[in-house]
Amino acid sequence: MIRIGTSGWTYPPWRGVFYPKGLPHKRELEHLAGELDSVEVNGTFYALQKPTSFQSWAAQTPDDFIFAIKGSRFITHMKRLRDPHDALTRFLDSGVLTLGTKLGPFLWQLPPTLQFDPGLLTAFFEALPRVHEDRPLRHALEVRHESFRDRRFLPLLEEHGIACVIADTAHTFIELEAVTADFVYIRLHGEEELYTSGYTDESLDRWATKIRAWSRTHDVYAYFDNDAKVMAPRDAKALAARLVPE
Repeated sequence: MIRIGTSGWTYPPWRGVFYPKGLPHKRELEHLAGELDSVEVNGTFYALQKPTSFQSWAAQTPDDFIFAIKGSRFITHMKRLRDPHDALTRFLDSGVLTLGTKLGPFLWQLPPTLQFDPGLLTAFFEALPRVHEDRPLRHALEVRHESFRDRRFLPLLEEHGIACVIADTAHTFIELEAVTADFVYIRLHGEEELYTSGYTDESLDRWATKIRAWSRTHDVYAYFDNDAKVMAPRDAKALAARLVPE
């Protein structure tokens, strides 16, 4: 399975460019779901959402649409992964699990100042929920500190079945390209400038080749986060078109 989408969907600059002029804001997700088959939810990173929000999002999208969920920054940036149990419970009880079959992987993005600490990571991984109503729950970790080049890091992810996020960050943060779980999670933040620049045809061709190879043995999720100049939906559609089965 290959899923291509954007990181978020509520961006004013997209209105009148990706979204048709005059489209009501409440129909933006519906429009995106008609163009792409997945999206990464950003709002869950900034604040707990309401169960009614998840229910509404599910109702606006096709049956086979997938939501990747960005984990709470309270857990990753404020608590810095320490004592996560209560915070994880509140996060899951906010309604995330009501997405049912539309629930994709959880993304946990670490702050650039958080260094590699195998004990801290192990405790966090062991606290993560792994199943809900007999459905496995997948987790991916995006790291941003150079200390994660430690040779112990990738084996630790493999041991716990956590995907190493393959992040293209315009060389701003550490970039690791490794498959450590039964799925691959890619975040494309901008080819030359973080969150802003688009991807050339040549770059999209290279990513399509990699994704096609990974998809022979793994599910692949890829999300464009270069949203500032409406590059994300353009690039997501272009990459998805390259991956249509022949």
